Amino acid sequence: MSAPLILVTNDDGIYSAGIAELAKMLEPYGEVWVYAPDREQSAVGHGVSLHRPLRVTQVGERQYMVDGTPTDCVMLAVRSLLPRRPDLVVSGINAGPNLGDDVTYSGTVAGAYEGMLLGVDSFAISVVSRQPRHLTTAGVVAAKMAAVILREGLPTDTVLNVNVPDLPLSSVRGIRITRMGKRDYQDEIISREDPRGVRYYWIGGAAPSHVREIGTDFDAIEHDCISVTPLHRDITHYDVLDQLRGLFNGLTIGETL
Repeated sequence: MSAPLILVTNDDGIYSAGIAELAKMLEPYGEVWVYAPDREQSAVGHGVSLHRPLRVTQVGERQYMVDGTPTDCVMLAVRSLLPRRPDLVVSGINAGPNLGDDVTYSGTVAGAYEGMLLGVDSFAISVVSRQPRHLTTAGVVAAKMAAVILREGLPTDTVLNVNVPDLPLSSVRGIRITRMGKRDYQDEIISREDPRGVRYYWIGGAAPSHVREIGTDFDAIEHDCISVTPLHRDITHYDVLDQLRGLFNGLTIGETL
């Protein structure tokens, strides 16, 4: 029986320290293949490159660089380039948190989400520091989670979003299964002119805060715990279906609004 095939991707780029740590820590658990972007792709969300060709370059043994998004990487690898279907997709280790509403923007989470859409057990893992000092902690967590998932599997249509405190392993106070918290983004639009007088815009602002609630991913991290948040494929808001039926069922298509 062949070893499990593990596909690794990220949004920080093929040469990031996080993906190197992740691939190294997963090696004892299977045959690791890396398909990752050729540059940083943070905050690209679940973007797919439909309007241009993609190029894939081998940079090492079972390591490939793609000039596209994390979603591109997983889609190409699973649908075409891997020698067989992977048993697990792991995206990370991201430098910086992916907590709460961050998951809607995150290329890291999107890489794992695409794995789930393709029917492969998948999880994303991030260390909650932009300049992490304890990548090994997140690497150990990723390896332990991979071992459990390869043995037990995940529920259908579920992808895990994992966030790890940037602490020595001995200082981590446990694992919590959490729900998504809520971000309070402080984005602002900065308008400037280039040397030719053409106006351009830069999206920036202060670091986001969050709503403090017990049981969220933010709450776990604030208590030096690992946060494991299950995300579901179906994002339908079931509680408002009846309300919307009452609101729109009388609308006649073709009427002037």
